Amino acid sequence: MKFILFLSEAIVPLLLFYIVGTALVQKKNVYEDFLVGAKKGVKTVVEIMPTLIGLLVAVGVLRASGFLDLVGNLLKEALSGTNFPGELIPLSLVKMFSSSAATGLLLDIYKQHGTDSFLGFASSLLLSSTETIFYTMSIYFMSVKVKKTGYTFAGALFASLAGLFASVWIAGKI
Repeated sequence: MKFILFLSEAIVPLLLFYIVGTALVQKKNVYEDFLVGAKKGVKTVVEIMPTLIGLLVAVGVLRASGFLDLVGNLLKEALSGTNFPGELIPLSLVKMFSSSAATGLLLDIYKQHGTDSFLGFASSLLLSSTETIFYTMSIYFMSVKVKKTGYTFAGALFASLAGLFASVWIAGKI
């Protein structure tokens, strides 16, 4: 166990030393390569910034307007036969757009129901077993200019739905 703890603390510095050492052995200019990569990174951030701001504003508006609660109540009735808790529906929807906004909803669930409750545990599992589909697709596909995203979206939605129901099932079984 001590070795795993040591490795978890040392892996990043060891990886950095390995990368720099390999570059020096190959007689590459490490600093110049770093600057080129940093410039490309800043360019990518500038390109995706409007998408990020748009997603965050949209999630904030949906949450503040009460639209998420409305959709949650409608879906709660539709899912009544599945034993899926209605309190998790807004969290599930927001998670597809923004992980930070979903974390805010998670904290609300913790305050209302407690961290050790079924809903607290299921919410924690839900956040760790689902993906921010729209955020990820918009950022990554925009940066590499992918236009056809239909299969990716279907696969990501299926995987997130599987994660949703698995998290509720696991939380109920443990």
